[in-house]
Amino acid sequence: MKRRDGLARLARIGPPLTLAILAGPILAGLTGTVLPAFGYLPALGGTAFGTDAFAALLAMPGIARSAALSLTTGLASAGLSLLIVMLFIAGWAGTRSFARVQSMISPLLSVPHAAAAFGFAFLIAPSGLLARLVSPGLTGWTRPPDLLVLNDPAGLALIAGLVVKEVPFLLLVTLAALPQVRLTETRALAAALGYGRIAGFLYLAWPAIYRQIRLAVFAVIAFAASVVDVAIILGPSTPATLAVRLVGWMNDPNLSMRFVASAGALLQLAVVAAALALWVLAERLFARLREALVARGTRMRHDAGLRHGALGLMTASGAIVLAGLVALGLWSLAGLWPFPQPLPSTFMLKPWIETLPRVSRPLGTTLAAAALSTFVAVALTLLCLLRERDTGRTGGRKALTFIYLPLIVPQVAFLFGLQFLFLSLGFVASFPGLVLAHLIFVLPYVFLSLSDPWRAFDRRYEAIAAGLGKRRWRTLFAIRLPMLARPILTAAAVGFAVSVGQYLPTLLIGAGRLPTITTEAVALASGGARRTIGIYAFLQMLLPAIGFAIAIGVPALLFRNRRAMQ
Repeated sequence: MKRRDGLARLARIGPPLTLAILAGPILAGLTGTVLPAFGYLPALGGTAFGTDAFAALLAMPGIARSAALSLTTGLASAGLSLLIVMLFIAGWAGTRSFARVQSMISPLLSVPHAAAAFGFAFLIAPSGLLARLVSPGLTGWTRPPDLLVLNDPAGLALIAGLVVKEVPFLLLVTLAALPQVRLTETRALAAALGYGRIAGFLYLAWPAIYRQIRLAVFAVIAFAASVVDVAIILGPSTPATLAVRLVGWMNDPNLSMRFVASAGALLQLAVVAAALALWVLAERLFARLREALVARGTRMRHDAGLRHGALGLMTASGAIVLAGLVALGLWSLAGLWPFPQPLPSTFMLKPWIETLPRVSRPLGTTLAAAALSTFVAVALTLLCLLRERDTGRTGGRKALTFIYLPLIVPQVAFLFGLQFLFLSLGFVASFPGLVLAHLIFVLPYVFLSLSDPWRAFDRRYEAIAAGLGKRRWRTLFAIRLPMLARPILTAAAVGFAVSVGQYLPTLLIGAGRLPTITTEAVALASGGARRTIGIYAFLQMLLPAIGFAIAIGVPALLFRNRRAMQ
């Protein structure tokens, strides 16, 4: 009985500790952002409240354009991604084509955003792989064309780069919600009434599915409207998006610019709030449109063109990411590669040999921070789920909101304040501070990845063990955890990939003294050293891939004689 009580007491600390890690730094960071925004930061001579920082912010050239770019980027990329996923599932769920595309798209979730952005840039640049493949035969180009494809003022390249990366995320989230509706029966009913596949899905199944993924869509909007690393690689620079300009002001040698950066962080928060408000309005308009189409009896029987278009866009999004990764690998090994040759004239290991000594320190920091933050996130998630099992409460919508809190609140809105707080505590540029900053973003993904498999576990196994006199510790470590080895390792791989891809938390909390593969790769974005960029971005992509390979391989090895547990 004591061991049982001990396990319960240990599990009891999980939820409050998790809540403190998720909400505490965000609230403290927001406070540390609001005070300097209104002029109060004694460390820099700000002892009186005022609105001078906001006046200076509004006087910045192009600030309205930067805010508008952030707003349109968030809405356009999220809207296009969700539309592609919705039409694809509506038209192809349950088919062989659906299974093939799903098997291609799912692994791409592990690719960090910066690595995918670099690969996309290497594809669409005027001297990129796509231009080489069609030149000079289809274009007549014998030298790179003078076209502003990357970093275009409208942010089209940025939107496209975000879409191809967010489509895998929204697809997997939607697939997790799909069992909530009886898709086969729903489709049969719609077909019997003469509705096409897409119309039947939108009218009958989509409302229930969307309610399950709504917070995930909000997270995508908030991320796209405030992303920094992808915007540096693909976004415009005259002016840049608001988040990119904020980071520049925060790192300005003129320390008074930190007041302006804090005011800008609140503006970024307002931009994200406006994007979410506009999205909610769009939800209502779409709901009314759907109701109007239902009332008119619009059946959309001839939807083959729309279905095949969705299949093409979904396949293209996966193919673009894969082709970009191929481009990264080619550039990391390329010798002489003049335009318009489709492949390098020679391949060599010299770029790797020259770069690897410089990579060792960022690589070590990346691996250590990712491993430790992932381990803590998995441990806290297991404690929360054990507590949930004891109390019988699933947490509900409020708990889920807290899980999504670090994903919905823009990073720049609270990381500036968190950096000020860490500076006052002497915590900036320390490895524990870096791990804590990563943990804030790793923990939600680990919890969301592991919670459903944990709740789906058949508790009759534990009941049998209890009937045989086994204590809870023994049951946990001998039955539940081994049977959930694959979901636990998969959740850990997801958390590891999230940590590897963290740019802004590493840049601000690490203060440039704890570089990682991601920060070093993004720092090279403004240069022309494609071989070096290719090496760093390829390593950034390779690390999460290794994590997922371990998550797949270890259960297969441990349970090679138990097919059901592999």
